[in-house]
Amino acid sequence: MKILVTGATGFVGRNVVDQLLGAGVEVRALTRNPATAGLPPQVEVVRGDLAKPESVAPAFDGVDRMYLFPVEETAREILALAGQAGIRRVVDLSGASVTAGLHTNPVEQAVEESAMAWTHVRPCGFMANMLQIWAPSVRAERVVRYPFADEPAMLVHEADIAAVAVAALLQDGHHGRAYTVTGPGLVTVREQVAAIGAALGEEVRYEEVTRERARELMKAQGGFAAESADLMLGFVEYGGDAPEGGGYAEQDWSALMRVWPDAEQVTGRPPRTYAEWARDHVADFR
Repeated sequence: MKILVTGATGFVGRNVVDQLLGAGVEVRALTRNPATAGLPPQVEVVRGDLAKPESVAPAFDGVDRMYLFPVEETAREILALAGQAGIRRVVDLSGASVTAGLHTNPVEQAVEESAMAWTHVRPCGFMANMLQIWAPSVRAERVVRYPFADEPAMLVHEADIAAVAVAALLQDGHHGRAYTVTGPGLVTVREQVAAIGAALGEEVRYEEVTRERARELMKAQGGFAAESADLMLGFVEYGGDAPEGGGYAEQDWSALMRVWPDAEQVTGRPPRTYAEWARDHVADFR
């Protein structure tokens, strides 16, 4: 068995690769830049860009199954090429916002309309998202500046997302299922910062700032922080529209505020806590 992992250098993709290797599976990893992938030596790393399906086609040769990172614009073409190459099982990365009815996912629709056995993995917010936003100021000043101090959120460790995906790739019985993957409970920004400090063994200060100030800081930071600032801070909704009246739209978020049992049912273990995540990433904050 050989499995293709697309998006292999992302937070989830790296964990999918590592967990498949741990299961003794042959892995081919797709990345736009193999020279900087930094994947384990036993992985077959190939060049390809999901935004350019013709560049991905050679990666399908000899592959049985695929983990699909979602690129809406080209998903149908990618899936068609994969089917033609003989891939018969696909597990796609989606989002819990689909479960909550906040938006639809064209990639899910394309996957379901393919001829392959499929499984959707729908994680809630990534614990790792804030790594890219907070780590620079934690490393430099031991401080986090962000709004929403005591608003609870449901977040999930990327390793748990990967574990569900790997189970669906390797085991039978997951065809036609959509798994909503959450953490073990709600956690506030203040609690997240405290957990990072505990992992470091040092105090990390939390400074409440307005959404507007947080957006300024994130835009100045560049990269993922700048790109995601408007969505994460509630200036736009999924899809890019501005919410009515400013701030968050009046939508039903209840589905994203409870623990879903899917991860534990699929993997046989409870989801990891934020404290565990902070310890796993302590080197990134040093």
